[in-house]
Amino acid sequence: MAPLQTGVDKSLNIEPGRDPPAVVARFDLKTLSAEFLDDPYPTYRALRQFDPVHRMPDGSYFLTRYDDCLAVYRDTQTWSSDKKVDFRPNFSDSLLYEHHTTSLVFNDPPYHTRVRKLLAPAFTPRALSALQDRVETLVDRLLEAAAERGEIDLIADFAAAIPVALIGDMLGIPHDEREPLRAWSLAILGALEPVLNRQQFDAGVTAVADFKEYLNDIISGRLQSGHSDPAEILSKLVGASDFAATGGGERLSKLELIHNCIFLLNAGHETTTNLIGNAVDLLIRHADAMDDLRRHPEAMETAVEEFLRIESSNQLGNRRAARDTVLGGVDIAAGSYVHICIGAANRDPEQFPAPDRLEIRRQPNRHLAFATGIHACAGMSLARMEAQVAIGRLLQRFARIEQTAAPARGRRARFRGFTSYPVRLSR
Repeated sequence: MAPLQTGVDKSLNIEPGRDPPAVVARFDLKTLSAEFLDDPYPTYRALRQFDPVHRMPDGSYFLTRYDDCLAVYRDTQTWSSDKKVDFRPNFSDSLLYEHHTTSLVFNDPPYHTRVRKLLAPAFTPRALSALQDRVETLVDRLLEAAAERGEIDLIADFAAAIPVALIGDMLGIPHDEREPLRAWSLAILGALEPVLNRQQFDAGVTAVADFKEYLNDIISGRLQSGHSDPAEILSKLVGASDFAATGGGERLSKLELIHNCIFLLNAGHETTTNLIGNAVDLLIRHADAMDDLRRHPEAMETAVEEFLRIESSNQLGNRRAARDTVLGGVDIAAGSYVHICIGAANRDPEQFPAPDRLEIRRQPNRHLAFATGIHACAGMSLARMEAQVAIGRLLQRFARIEQTAAPARGRRARFRGFTSYPVRLSR
């Protein structure tokens, strides 16, 4: 298969006339260009070669080697996920601060352990098996509507519609009340970008406020009616909350319950939407891979892993050093902040031969798209299943999938995906 086109200089994929070491020396997450946001991989490659533990002007470090990123994920004693210090400058005492410091992902044990344990039943193999029939029915319905229209927006009409519908079901949100969900999610997650302007901040705060109010009404209605659906994660979480349960064991406060329900939508919506959108884009740009996958649908499992690796939905993670340490040969003081560049680690040639080449049968493929260790994505098996069903059924239903206009990238540093992708579909 032809390698992905990520630049014009075949040695480092840096634009002609630009000096790679100079590009690396100036790299700063707070001054990213539109060109970088469209295609960050040339810069990642230069950083990995010339300065893999790169110190930025604010004193934080940007990691681009697979082994360094893996080491941080695995050592939870040295590297803390708690963001109470780090989010204060951007979020102050706002609802964004309240949300992001209460949700599962930005906390250490014992809080992280307690909440993850309560969420775990929703993602067991048995629970996922029950959800698969629902996902297949949903995908078939979306594809039938797409066939009738002939042209759709791959993101709004398909990639985003799947996780929003599924998580809406899991949270017990009525179908006719789901329209705001995606916009709320995008606004809340958009506030996690390295640079936050006032408009983004205000949008994020408003989204948290609206979502909190909505969930509070849903939960209050459940408590008054006594309604409980064993298929819903919301029912399980309400039953495990200290304001509703009477037995012993782990408990969630109402605030913790609300914010972790918001987290479930955000995490499940964004990563899965980007995974499906990025995957179809890769296949459109690699027609031989698309034809191969149509002929050999049994390769879908490894193909999805490769899509996750080569165009990781989540490009960045973060940790703070809890003590003095050494990483990649660099002394790092306690309190230092590091950016784990998942997108760069997943193209490290020391771990992945021909890393810029799409290989749908690549094995082994120990990518970090879902992180690893105690903070590995709780919903990764669900995201994989959704992607396998969605992409597999799309390819089998339509013989031709073609762009009808230039797709629009989200142009975000942390989450990589498209906001719009017009396509024509024919059998």
